[in-house]
Amino acid sequence: MSIFPLLQAASEAVANNNTGLALIGAGLGAGLATIGAGLGIGRIGGQAVEGMARQPEAAGRIQTAALILAAFIEGAALFGIVIAFLIQGKF
Repeated sequence: MSIFPLLQAASEAVANNNTGLALIGAGLGAGLATIGAGLGIGRIGGQAVEGMARQPEAAGRIQTAALILAAFIEGAALFGIVIAFLIQGKF
């Protein structure tokens, strides 16, 4: 999925009328949701591996918790991207 076509459509809309700012906001919202999810899942993965290295006997519990937290982060990011595309579809 690429954000560039969304931003290109937003820039064309800004040139034509005032609703382009909403499209730029939609593009930025989708991008920030994606970046935030990547950072969050990366941090969870890194900390989970570090925790498993320190306490190998707790690896199963740590892995389960990390997968659940990653799913929550992915769900929140997907929600943000869907909202951004809904905003884009209004204009």
